[in-house]
Amino acid sequence: MNTSLSWIKKYVPDLDVTAQEYTDAMTLSGTKVEGFECLDADLEAIVIGQIEKIEPHPDADKLVICQVNVGKETVQIVTGAPNVKEGQKVPVVLDGGRVAGGHDGKKTPGGVRIKKGKLRGVESCGMLCSIEELGSTREMYPEAPEYGIYIFPEDAVVGESAIHALGLDDVVFEYEITSNRVDCYSVIGIAREAAATFGKKFYPPVVTSTGNEENAADYIKVTVKNPELCSRYCARVVKNVKIGPSPKWMQRCLAANGIRPINNLVDITNYVMEEYGQPMHAYDLDTIEGREIVVRCAENGEKFVTLDGQERTMDESVLMICDGQKPVGIAGIMGGENSMITDQVKTVLFEAACFNGTNIRLSSKKIGLRTDASGKFEKGLDPNNAQAAIDRACQLMEELGAGEVVGGMVDVCSQTKEPVRVEFEPEKINALLGTDISKEQMLEYLSRVELAYDEAANEIVAPTFRHDIFCTADLAEEVARFYGYDRIPTTLPDGEATTGKLPFKLRIEQVARDIAEYCGFSQGMVYSFESPKVFDKLRMAEDDMHRQAITISNPLGEDFSIMRTSSINGMLVSLATNYNRRNKNVRLYELGNVYIPKALPLTELPDERMKFTLGMYGEGDFFTMKGVCEEFFEKVGMKEKPEYRPD
Repeated sequence: MNTSLSWIKKYVPDLDVTAQEYTDAMTLSGTKVEGFECLDADLEAIVIGQIEKIEPHPDADKLVICQVNVGKETVQIVTGAPNVKEGQKVPVVLDGGRVAGGHDGKKTPGGVRIKKGKLRGVESCGMLCSIEELGSTREMYPEAPEYGIYIFPEDAVVGESAIHALGLDDVVFEYEITSNRVDCYSVIGIAREAAATFGKKFYPPVVTSTGNEENAADYIKVTVKNPELCSRYCARVVKNVKIGPSPKWMQRCLAANGIRPINNLVDITNYVMEEYGQPMHAYDLDTIEGREIVVRCAENGEKFVTLDGQERTMDESVLMICDGQKPVGIAGIMGGENSMITDQVKTVLFEAACFNGTNIRLSSKKIGLRTDASGKFEKGLDPNNAQAAIDRACQLMEELGAGEVVGGMVDVCSQTKEPVRVEFEPEKINALLGTDISKEQMLEYLSRVELAYDEAANEIVAPTFRHDIFCTADLAEEVARFYGYDRIPTTLPDGEATTGKLPFKLRIEQVARDIAEYCGFSQGMVYSFESPKVFDKLRMAEDDMHRQAITISNPLGEDFSIMRTSSINGMLVSLATNYNRRNKNVRLYELGNVYIPKALPLTELPDERMKFTLGMYGEGDFFTMKGVCEEFFEKVGMKEKPEYRPD
């Protein structure tokens, strides 16, 4: 999970810390920062300049001499850029400044220092920069030319920092998020944690998108046939769509998170997915037959071509998004080529849903396709987040002038999720932490992460996006995070030391092992699974209780299809294997379980009985084995004399 500092500051504007301070504090409060990258680490003394005059170089046809106004002065710069024109505003690195690397996009560690010098006999006091030399890419700045220097818009201010104007004075953080904190797989979740860690005010997006006076239900109908796999499906419609580039601030946010900007519509869905942690998808409504969405499982062998142009074969466990006639997407993974968004789209259907995480993970594995969306669904999402995300997408469509939002929303919700309530016990929390924190201070810490206090019930109410809050220990962890683990006093465990000994069962096993090995036996290890054919090989009667074996539902093969009820077969197989390999004198013992069902079919767990089995051939005879057994019986305290029955 990556976020840029500038994106976090959209929701925590008062956050004023260095990258290292942020890293240390966030890690200590439980949101581990793996590392960070300062985008301007190798950039220095780069300003916006305006080209006032261009003259040809007297001794080089491919070079020109530019007089560039950099605010405080006009400097002379020689360049070979093919796209320079008088009046342009360009990035200029002055004498002594640094750029990140060359035009080929390869960064140089520590940057490249630019010094005043002469090019073919003409003095040059700096350098005009391409976007690659500034350490960025054309993917992040698609308006940059493939060859030549970067051109600023006309409203750029001469003399100001080009690094700031391009948004390169930013820091990108990489986080290691634990699987139980699904809410932190979003920028809003990270910003909430940052605000709580530094004691700042958190400002979530204010979403107001009611749309026009029409109703989305008049445009689309939604049917969910498998509600156990889709607990919520929200749909909204945007008409009169205008496809174009997204604004620079959005492109930079996406690029910082490793997402390539494409156009305003696609970028909005990706932006909301990163912002809220809620995957979204957009369909061309004009390609949806019957103006109907049906969420159903695929048919066995059903073929479907995804957006990447690959034909994939489904089975009945894969959840599909269909229209009135055909599939148009694989739920939670990828849309279909037949409903993809093109530049000619006029009406868009937005989808925000909550699919079963386990089903999405298994489906993704079966079809061999994993996406950013499936990765988020796999972790289990909050169904209450779907509406906020889809409303946010519609709001951005309105604000960016990308379309007209139709009023209303089609919302099919089969399962509701209620907040978890945990009894608030300050004394118990202090006992768990070894602290003396006041009740009021605890409530202040908890309120930072939206854990509300119900005074009437004396309960802490956890929001539905917090999947990790269930008991007092969880509340204690939240208090400790913001109180500071480093402030909790270190104490050594105390208590009365008691001597212990092995349980009776383990003592018997140890005696058996010692005696067998003392008498020259080696321990053998065999599978707990075996073939049902062993009963006939051992000539067991048809009504012998050992034939009542537990069948494995997913065996490796027939030879491993039942749980063993006797250890004799395993020992005989081991002895036979050694004999066939010409080992002359073999003595083996085994300590292993057999599994006796209480009833078949199984209604409860079987009895697991430990068996001590001895086997030998070669030197030694019946009396050798008899002596080993008698020694064992004596050591375990068996006073009655055993009887030997050769039958």
